[in-house]
Amino acid sequence: MGDAGAVVGFIIIILVALFVIVAIARAIRIVPQAGALIIERLGRYQSTMYAGLHFLIPFVDRIRAGVDLRERVVPFRPQPVITSDNLVVSIDTVVYYQVTDPKAATYEIADYIQAIEQLTVTTLRNIIGSMDLEQTLTSRDQINGQLRGVLDEATGRWGIRVNRVELKAIDPPPSVQGAMEQQMRAERDRRAAILTAEGVKQSAILTAEGEKQSAILKAEGQAQAAILKAQGESRAILQVFDAIHRGDADPKLLAYQYLQMLPEIANGSSSKLWVVPAEFTAALGSITSAFGGGSEGPGGAPAGGGESPSEGGGGQTRRERRREEFEHIEGLDVELPETSLQDPAEALREARGQASEATAEATQAGESSGRPFDPSSSAGQKPPADGDVPPPDEPQPWQQRPEQ
Repeated sequence: MGDAGAVVGFIIIILVALFVIVAIARAIRIVPQAGALIIERLGRYQSTMYAGLHFLIPFVDRIRAGVDLRERVVPFRPQPVITSDNLVVSIDTVVYYQVTDPKAATYEIADYIQAIEQLTVTTLRNIIGSMDLEQTLTSRDQINGQLRGVLDEATGRWGIRVNRVELKAIDPPPSVQGAMEQQMRAERDRRAAILTAEGVKQSAILTAEGEKQSAILKAEGQAQAAILKAQGESRAILQVFDAIHRGDADPKLLAYQYLQMLPEIANGSSSKLWVVPAEFTAALGSITSAFGGGSEGPGGAPAGGGESPSEGGGGQTRRERRREEFEHIEGLDVELPETSLQDPAEALREARGQASEATAEATQAGESSGRPFDPSSSAGQKPPADGDVPPPDEPQPWQQRPEQ
């Protein structure tokens, strides 16, 4: 009997020890950070325990639920929604929420996750139903704001705060997607064509402006060149004119220059027939009378047509008067050297030699042409005799014009 009582006592001690250990384990609770425990005592709400060490009455208090106080993200499956233009679009949503009252989240609603999902779907259909497809695709921020306002108001009494609602995807039907892609492609082509046309327009404008400026500058350059050229020619003519008049060029000098030009006329490569001008004999006679001295023209005047030193009044000669006149010509600022004439005897010999050469060349050219000699062609080469003077009304042979 003694051994049986000892065994029973040992068993009782062991059970009591186990009871004490279990009671202590149930009485001590450690709540982690960002967590909360709902405590019930004998079936009624007792308290809410937050982070830290807490003690419970064993077998009297019990833990109703544990609540996570951190912000959570819940993605919802795609929901078909009909727009105002009768197009069905599929919309994926994401909800960011946080439990602010563990007691309300536990006792006010059985499953707040499902409640938030269903409320999001119904609110989203109400909002999208008042918009067409174009507005739905371009008004994401507006839809997010309206969803957040409705959900936050509805879940406030559940102890839940909805921080953000995002539309993850809006997928229109495949046929509508193809039409939208074609529309966007046409829009891009239109913008590209407009930009190309603008570029061509700007290029044409700039090219025209460049050509305009180039033409203006070229015209101005040509005008300046023409002005400078004209000024140079004017100065050259004035200087030559002044030089001639300073040298007192009279008919004798002009006739001499005329005779010097005759060989150049006869040296032409295409000359087949060379006609001696009618003035040749007259010019030669003027030179002979000028350098031979003493010849007089009709009426007893000097053959050279010279003027007397006292002619013109005031005792000034013709050379002095002309020099004073041309000293006042505008633009003639260059002082020219005095010109000097060739020795008369040497000039006469040179003129006679050139005249002989010209006559020989003319005769040779006439013989080589094969045409018969016409006495009338040389009628003007010699002065007419006193008895051979034709009437005044009858034209001289050298004054007749060839028939066309």
